[in-house]
Amino acid sequence: MRTRPPLWLATPSRYAGVTRTRARLILGGLALLVLLSFQSLLLGDAPSAEGAAGASDLALYEGIVAGMRSGGGYYDVAADQLRALDYPLRPFLTFRVPTLAVVQAALPPVAVVILMLSISVSAGLAWLGLLMARAFTRPAPLVAAAVLLAGGLVAFVQWPLWPFHEFWAAPLVALSMAVRRPGLWLSAAAIGLAATLIRETAALYLLVMAACAWIEGNRREAFGWAGALGLFAIVLGFHAWAASHAVGPLDAQSPGWAGLNGPGLFVRAVWQSSALQLLPLALAAPIVALAAFGWSAWADPAGKRVAAVIAAYAVVMSLFARLDTFYWALMATPLILVGLAFLPDALRDLATAAMDTRRVRVQRITR
Repeated sequence: MRTRPPLWLATPSRYAGVTRTRARLILGGLALLVLLSFQSLLLGDAPSAEGAAGASDLALYEGIVAGMRSGGGYYDVAADQLRALDYPLRPFLTFRVPTLAVVQAALPPVAVVILMLSISVSAGLAWLGLLMARAFTRPAPLVAAAVLLAGGLVAFVQWPLWPFHEFWAAPLVALSMAVRRPGLWLSAAAIGLAATLIRETAALYLLVMAACAWIEGNRREAFGWAGALGLFAIVLGFHAWAASHAVGPLDAQSPGWAGLNGPGLFVRAVWQSSALQLLPLALAAPIVALAAFGWSAWADPAGKRVAAVIAAYAVVMSLFARLDTFYWALMATPLILVGLAFLPDALRDLATAAMDTRRVRVQRITR
């Protein structure tokens, strides 16, 4: 089937020219994805960064930084704060890697806020430049993408939330994806490694990027991302050893990570941590699903990688996250809404292919 000119995109979408059968299967999968998003309405009220659980976490992280500024060592101070607030101390992952606390304790609060804002703004500008160069050439879709990008990053410029590790790691992950180019991945891998040294859940991003590079045939890049993952594993090993010396036999054990709360938890978490919180959840839920799908329509390696990262965090959250670990979704929040800008071309191309009823008729003439 001959492809039609793109609506918003600079080049045809990934779904331009697909067969009728494949288009119908993809649309069926999208309908199922939207349907699953409504599972978020069935979950109990999850905590948020501004709620009671979020306030306790805020007190924990602020207390650790304050203790370090008073001369205390990270692991002893962190253990004391965890006990004081009735948090579990085992396994060692209940202790955050000390990178962020060390930086925050060494800098004045104003410098910390400026650094946090700089990372988020840099991620936004880097992605805006990338979208302008490779995705949208006309003003209307570019403005729409910029608004959607701001809607995903709005939570990450709220300076009262600076103690939360996810509010630093997530924009670093977004910045890493923006600076990655074919053959130029070293800076992206370094930024991704920095994100893991702030929040361990960013390691899933390194894993996805390594897998994407391997699938694309970029073996050297794949080994580079794997190397960054290996460096993180070494640091995590030292972190586990240090944390074990601050934990006693009577300290509480974490309930574990086997929530099995389904994709609704991911949808709800994105809703809570983006501009979508201005909408009721019943309306925001399908928007999250459509936005995640939209990224798959961009026929660019960056689009495929963003879609893969979003899908990875959604699956992991569906299987392992508890209601109070909603913040795992923050790794996907900065970029997910931009997927809506790719949706018009995707839906047009899929609908055109799905409704194609043309048949090839072969007529045999004998003389």
